[in-house]
Amino acid sequence: MDLSKAGASRCEKLRWKGMFTDSLPDPTIQPCNDRAFWCQHTYTCLGPDGKVVDDFECSPARKCYEEL
Repeated sequence: MDLSKAGASRCEKLRWKGMFTDSLPDPTIQPCNDRAFWCQHTYTCLGPDGKVVDDFECSPARKCYEEL
């Protein structure tokens, strides 16, 4: 998944480094996709429910999920 374009079903509180990079993709440089996610509720890699946060896990199936 292109981290700069996470799906619309992701949680409002999911954050990652790519959200704060204001530049156009350079096709000559391989994307890093470092997968460093954090939750804006906890400011850690774990959500308020104690589970790991990422672009797949932070979905409507979790009680802490907030729609975009």
